[in-house]
Amino acid sequence: MYFLVDARKSVNAGFKAGFDREGVSSFSLSPEEFTSWIETASRSDLDAVQGFLLGDFEERARCASAIRRHSRAPIIALADTRSLEQTLVLFDAGIDDVLPKPVHVREILARAEAIWRRVNGEQAAEAAAAPPDAPQGGAAVRGPERLRVFFDGRDPEIDGVPLSLPRRERHILEFLVRNRGRRVTKTQLFNGVYGVYSDGVEESVVEGHVSKLRKKLAQALGHDPIEAKRYIGYTYVG
Repeated sequence: MYFLVDARKSVNAGFKAGFDREGVSSFSLSPEEFTSWIETASRSDLDAVQGFLLGDFEERARCASAIRRHSRAPIIALADTRSLEQTLVLFDAGIDDVLPKPVHVREILARAEAIWRRVNGEQAAEAAAAPPDAPQGGAAVRGPERLRVFFDGRDPEIDGVPLSLPRRERHILEFLVRNRGRRVTKTQLFNGVYGVYSDGVEESVVEGHVSKLRKKLAQALGHDPIEAKRYIGYTYVG
């Protein structure tokens, strides 16, 4: 899930539509609403956020500082006009990247994933090297060599051959690979893929999507890379 913050409803609506077209869940708030939310959000809600997208509003440097106190997710700012001075202020506040508008949502997704790899790279390497049941504090960003996951709208590849997946199954795979070695509950997986404030979707749909995904991966890889334990959750073990 991506969080959009801008005082202009039209900007939030435009980017939300772009995320929807890519099948990525998103949620938008005004800066005032967001400031209250970030200070009171639960850990499970924060863990579901894959990136924060901040529009061009006056208090976004302070907003970014508040995000960084609670989350390590990528923070990307949008710039209506180019300004070196403002860009330096934003970087100093903890923002990871500044993109001039217009920008395609797929570029935002790709940049957010690149930031995630850089920020969490050391923990990801530890997660990949440790046994699946070892306690993990980080998140892996890619699977073993046979499987490549791109996180930017492209289908994954197995042995260099694209594996066509429905969007929900692809997003589930991306979420599990990003959290490789960590036990992910059904609720965490649902929140990450559908968003913490999704309406009209039952949490149980995750089980059906995961079941279909596991069958496809097992057929292509020759083994099931997703470990599932009833009442406990799922672990991507590669």
